[in-house]
Amino acid sequence: MNNSIQKLYSIANKNERLIIGLMSGTSMDGLDIALCCCKDHGSQTQVELLNFITMPYQDDFRADVKSIFSRRDADLQKVCLLNEWIGLTHANLILEALKKWNVSAEEVDMIASHGQTIFHAPKSLHQLDNYPNATLQIGDGDHIAVKTGIITISDFRQKHLAAGGEGAPLAVYGDYLIFSKTGEDRIMLNIGGIANFTFLPGDRDASRVFSTDVGPGNTLMDHFIQQNYPGEYYDQDGKIAKSGNLNSDLLNALLKNDFFSIDFPKTTGPELFSLTYLMQAQELSNTIDLAKEDVLATLCHFSAKGIINAIMRTIDSSAIPKIFMSGGGMHNPLLVALLKEALPNAIFSTTDELEINPDAKEAVLFALLANETLAGNPINFGEREGVPSVCMGKISLP
Repeated sequence: MNNSIQKLYSIANKNERLIIGLMSGTSMDGLDIALCCCKDHGSQTQVELLNFITMPYQDDFRADVKSIFSRRDADLQKVCLLNEWIGLTHANLILEALKKWNVSAEEVDMIASHGQTIFHAPKSLHQLDNYPNATLQIGDGDHIAVKTGIITISDFRQKHLAAGGEGAPLAVYGDYLIFSKTGEDRIMLNIGGIANFTFLPGDRDASRVFSTDVGPGNTLMDHFIQQNYPGEYYDQDGKIAKSGNLNSDLLNALLKNDFFSIDFPKTTGPELFSLTYLMQAQELSNTIDLAKEDVLATLCHFSAKGIINAIMRTIDSSAIPKIFMSGGGMHNPLLVALLKEALPNAIFSTTDELEINPDAKEAVLFALLANETLAGNPINFGEREGVPSVCMGKISLP
């Protein structure tokens, strides 16, 4: 038997695996690296976050990725080159992190790499009858495996697509395994570039569990800041938005999109919620000359409204769900205040309460997906469209 296959077989049969989870989101601030101890699998899964770090990207690397991100006219040679370059860059950042933690590559069983999304194209967005749902993440897993010497599982979203999903969100698989609690309805709300949540019913019935995108989280606000405030990447502590005022006409125009009425689960991305989308809404609402701080305040309300409306569609008005937040948007005080004001019955917390650093949650979830790929079996989520019962990821050997 091939030595690497033998090693893979041995890891799959262990009761405890040391897995590195990686996440690089649409903000492109850096690579989230989570070192996790995963015990058992399936409903018996236990995970402990041993170390976490965000390794920042260099400005030139970030600019390279942004030059092809979410663009229909992307340079194909650049896409090809960056597929390899991102893999090599991520591998080097992993080795750097391991050195900081005084952990050898030989101690790590697997790497779970999300890659870098450069385009997301569900049918609801591209609306081309002859083509399926599609998404593309680059950062080749073979390059990571060879450079680090660690078995790498990557390209998770393609199996989800092949089995009838939209390739996102994938959080439902890990959220269900480690965050469900009998007797307590929970919403695992992640406010990244795009906001999404997983609904976990208190009866733990997997056929009722789902995860869905709900609209923009930080993406529009961040891109507006980057366009209008040179040298800034985001509105730290929501200071600029808090200095502005909501414009109801612009908010109503922003909310006029069929995406918000599509049934759950659904996905979207910056391909839809872009600065072009904002400009069209401003033209529709005659707010082209609106002060920048008022635009940003309205964008914050827009993100909040998408989340609020989706949660209210999910739970009974008399229910008291517990909402566990994660992602960069949870650090925006104005956004969080708007959510709490509109959902007074809800109990808000973060995944810190569940012993998972909220900034690390997405990376941890990919470690869990890799653990299930090797050691688990598909969870039966029922026969619902958009939530296929599958294990995901392609395996790259060193």
